[in-house]
Amino acid sequence: MLHKRRRQDTAAAAIQTRSASVAQRIEQVLQQALSLGEGPEGPPLLAAAMRHAVFPGGARIRPQLCLAVAGACGDPHPALADAAASAIELLHCASLVHDDLPCFDDAATRRGVPSVHAAFGERLAVLAGDALIVLAFQALAEAARPQTQRLLAPLIALLGRRIGGPSGIVAGQAWECEPRVSLAAYHRAKTGSLFAACTEAGALAAAADPAPWRAFGLCLGEAYQVADDVRDVVATTQALGKPAGRDRDLSRPSSASELGLGGAIDYFDRLVERSIEAIPDCDGATLLRAMVRAESERLVPQDSVRDLALAA
Repeated sequence: MLHKRRRQDTAAAAIQTRSASVAQRIEQVLQQALSLGEGPEGPPLLAAAMRHAVFPGGARIRPQLCLAVAGACGDPHPALADAAASAIELLHCASLVHDDLPCFDDAATRRGVPSVHAAFGERLAVLAGDALIVLAFQALAEAARPQTQRLLAPLIALLGRRIGGPSGIVAGQAWECEPRVSLAAYHRAKTGSLFAACTEAGALAAAADPAPWRAFGLCLGEAYQVADDVRDVVATTQALGKPAGRDRDLSRPSSASELGLGGAIDYFDRLVERSIEAIPDCDGATLLRAMVRAESERLVPQDSVRDLALAA
């Protein structure tokens, strides 16, 4: 038992040390990427809306995951891994801008501050989201060097598949417009596809085969969406940084409504274990497993949320 506790403490310390340095690395590359879309000749309100969408950030779990996989694969091309991670975060932020629009969630807040359309108006929010999508691919293309040029086309193609149709995050948003929705397809597209992009792009940026990493990303992404469904029920607007209870208010597909709160939490636990099992054998596998467990506890704390489920 003592040896197990020491291993857990060592893993926790390693995660904290790594997270601090990676967080700084992510913020730096995002600042660099945003600067590509700014200039004295451009409309200042658009630039401000784009920055508002990206900063301050949330947990940055997607770029962290991308860089963690690149590191597990040796990270021989850190500049390309940085660009892939920042591109994924820019695409994620763009999806949040569009998700918050009055035609979808009509959310007044995001990450604890006014959403982009609440702060800048609906027209600029649409354009800021569009501009962030374009900027993601621009930043990725400009990061390619002669030694990584061969990896650029596969990376762009990969992100395009995970963003667009028929099963990317745009398709995930579009499922909300359909009269009938498969919860599994909805979760896989809306959240799982971008998490798969994180793991696949991290491997590809390190010149490794991305295929073995896809299942890890898909499972983790679905777990993240189930956690979001649970938190939408049990958390407050202040804790979420966005309006709570929107799945219920908008009659949106949700694992909490389909499985019940307790069933959704059990399913989340199974998905976490499945994602851990899906991590390919590599030098960084132990740290990756520890990261997943730490993130799962942050998303759905073992005690407080489960007590609420029992009381429901």
